[in-house]
Amino acid sequence: MSTSADDPLARERSHLAESRSALRAMRQDVESLDISDVTANWVNAEVLARQIDERIKALADLSDTPLFFGRLDYLHAPGAEQAEGAEGERFYIGRRHVHDGGGDPMVIDWRAPVSQPFYRASKKDPMDVGLRRRFGYTGGDLTAYEDEHLSDPADPSGAAATSKLLQQEIERPRVGPMRDIVATIQPEQDEIVRSGLSGTVCVQGGPGTGKTAVGLHRVAYLLYAHRERLARTGTLVIGPNKSFLHYIEQVLPALGELTVRQATVDDLVAHAEVRGTDDAAAAIVKGDARMADVLRRAVYTHVTMPTEPVVVVRGSRRWRVPTYELEEIVRELLARDIRYGAAREALPQRIAHAVLVQMERSGEAPDDRVQDAVARNSAVKAAVKEIWPPVDPAKLVLRLLSEADFLAEHAEGILDEDEQKTILWAKPVRSVKSARWSPADTVLIDEAADLVQRTHSLGHVVLDEAQDLSPMQYRAVGRRCTTGSATVLGDLAQGTTPWATRSWDEALTHLGKADGVVEELTAGFRVPTDVIAYASALLPHIAPGLTPVASVRENPGFFEVRTIAGTAEVVAACAELLGNEGSIGLIAADARVPALAEALTAAGIGHLDPGEETTPDTRLTLVPASLAKGLEYDYVVLDEPRAVVDGEPDERTGLRRLYVALTRAVSGLIVTHTAPLPEQLGQDGPGQG
Repeated sequence: MSTSADDPLARERSHLAESRSALRAMRQDVESLDISDVTANWVNAEVLARQIDERIKALADLSDTPLFFGRLDYLHAPGAEQAEGAEGERFYIGRRHVHDGGGDPMVIDWRAPVSQPFYRASKKDPMDVGLRRRFGYTGGDLTAYEDEHLSDPADPSGAAATSKLLQQEIERPRVGPMRDIVATIQPEQDEIVRSGLSGTVCVQGGPGTGKTAVGLHRVAYLLYAHRERLARTGTLVIGPNKSFLHYIEQVLPALGELTVRQATVDDLVAHAEVRGTDDAAAAIVKGDARMADVLRRAVYTHVTMPTEPVVVVRGSRRWRVPTYELEEIVRELLARDIRYGAAREALPQRIAHAVLVQMERSGEAPDDRVQDAVARNSAVKAAVKEIWPPVDPAKLVLRLLSEADFLAEHAEGILDEDEQKTILWAKPVRSVKSARWSPADTVLIDEAADLVQRTHSLGHVVLDEAQDLSPMQYRAVGRRCTTGSATVLGDLAQGTTPWATRSWDEALTHLGKADGVVEELTAGFRVPTDVIAYASALLPHIAPGLTPVASVRENPGFFEVRTIAGTAEVVAACAELLGNEGSIGLIAADARVPALAEALTAAGIGHLDPGEETTPDTRLTLVPASLAKGLEYDYVVLDEPRAVVDGEPDERTGLRRLYVALTRAVSGLIVTHTAPLPEQLGQDGPGQG
């Protein structure tokens, strides 16, 4: 029987136990802090208590999440700047830093510079690493390890072989929300994750390339490298819908990051209750970037040149600001191109300053208090209201969409007559509250609101599934990071809106980040080879010129196309896949979902809606094709591809929706159909009945 002294696995398990004990001690140290004597007042006490609470949560030891997943044995000190580095020192790489009672590191945060070779080192460039060790876990128990001797030319391990543990981790069945990929980040992904805060990065990635995970891990890295700055300015992750956000919401907390807000674009622009919808033609025009020019004209048309002087009475004196001088002030404010509201706030001060100049010429010595008093004078207020009246963004958009003459006046030379008719409401609307606002309308209100008052800017924004945004939606997101940077994630082939993005350069321009760098991920880690090859037959029809994803999975997965007689066989396919470990997704055209739900219930098969968390007892999710984007399941049954295509307003959008649905499976896919398959799929595929 081996002892821990000569059993490497036993030694690693011992280090894991000691690390967990050290983490528990770190947490207890924070929990035992007494702040009663270090806070000056109750406000400081509340802030400090909240910070301590967040620190305690960040130090949680999640039983099903390995504390470390790798080890690096350096040949020499990692660098003079690395204080903890010493010749021959060993580092365990994990999700968060753990130190012992003496302050010595037991686990190094994966984001630390000394951890980078775990993701980047290779036989060709060992980065001074002698040994890279990966660990395998079953549940929370360390059960295996795998070594690569990177600096030993005589050892063939690691030269070109794929890590078995890496493959197992990638292919591990998934039940519940999305997991982090911190143990499996690839070199090309790591380059994006560790790119600097100042630059905007756009990641084009096909299905299974890990672009969403890369974006989330980039946030985690930036919070590590620039914590103080981002704590002040804030971070935000934007997803396409609530189901998607629920699916990804546990990734950052698992990495110890608890302060990142998540939202949809609709959440950002919720200036009015959405109770209406647009047809495709109206939505396309409302989402066009030209609407920004229409709105700017409509906002600034409220400014009128003064027609009479302002007379300010103070005591026995009367001070007169002539019309021509008022006009000069107004023109100067317009020329500065500042926000409408900011200029309106500046106008009374400018008028008051003109009065103070006259006072000084007459021998008086007024101070700032006098200027403020003049700015509040009733005559000045009345002039400002006449020259630069307040603008309500929602009322402005309401007027544009309901008054043909008002729209025509401000859209002249921008929108043609047909486009104007397309976005005009059929019936007049009495008020903002009674209007049946559409999602595109609220984006217009947001644009108008920004023209009046600058939108608060965050330090970093992650925008996922970006290919479905309209130019006006890009502008709305861009307003949230004018002084910060962005990570834009998407796949042009998965654009399923009538206004879907045509190129990333165009998207970055609308976002206000024209200098952003576009990176492309083409290695597929999630989707099996046979499945991605079958789906890629659609690419020439939906995104010509886009590089197909090349699966790097050693396990080819399970793939079958079945001609069936009816719904009973769809249910049977689901029951068949439930015999496997992991999550199951039944994806179908939206119109077919109710009938399939009834059939599953009749067969005694429990199922969930997208966004609901799977459990060991209920592992099947019934997914409308319109909500499948961004979600992943171990096994998928795709019902009736022709119905998925026909459920969209045009064939290209339908084929893109089908491409999304075909690429949600990680381990296996069964396509069932009674109607003929779309001809763009080419041959019927394996297992065709």
